[in-house]
Amino acid sequence: MVSNEQMKTIFPKLNWDKAQFYLPFIPNVLPKFGIDTPLRKAHFLSQLAHESGGLKYSEENLNYSAQGLRSVFGKYFKTNEIAEQYARKPEKIANRVYADRMGNGNEESGDGWKYRGRGLIQLTGKDNYQSFAKEHGVDCVNNPDLILDPELALTSACWFWKKRNINEFADKDDVHMVTKRINGGNNGIQDRMHWLDLFKNLYKTMEPNAKAA
Repeated sequence: MVSNEQMKTIFPKLNWDKAQFYLPFIPNVLPKFGIDTPLRKAHFLSQLAHESGGLKYSEENLNYSAQGLRSVFGKYFKTNEIAEQYARKPEKIANRVYADRMGNGNEESGDGWKYRGRGLIQLTGKDNYQSFAKEHGVDCVNNPDLILDPELALTSACWFWKKRNINEFADKDDVHMVTKRINGGNNGIQDRMHWLDLFKNLYKTMEPNAKAA
């Protein structure tokens, strides 16, 4: 077994103040979603670590500058003038970029902000909140902030992983396809690979007789 001090040495980038709220749930929650081999766990936790900034964040940060909006959401901010109108206004940004998709209403409905990304692999869009609520008996449609609860933040991430059939690619040790299933591309692939190496090495230590790669 690896001690807390060893864990802090292995994972200096993890936010340990927040990690303590999530770690107790990992042994029981992950197996419920088929994340039950060293390789699957390594892939899942590495993606989770990247998506949450080392467990710093469980809620989407939409506080973009005009330049950031043009770079990240250029489809919705085609001119500098439009971007300037939305810059540093997270609620307004969410309502624009998430409007009329993922089950959300139009920009004026406020659904984009209400159903912005929450959880450790961010649950986004009304459709996903409704599906998760139906399967887990949690009224996160009327109260989306329930997903910020540590156990639900982890559970929603596992649910998304299973829904997207990501174990299939984790079993092949295909970090590029795993990442693509998470965010549609290969954003931050080097950081994800760095985390993956760390978690693989961790599970080789914790479960030396199990196949980790």
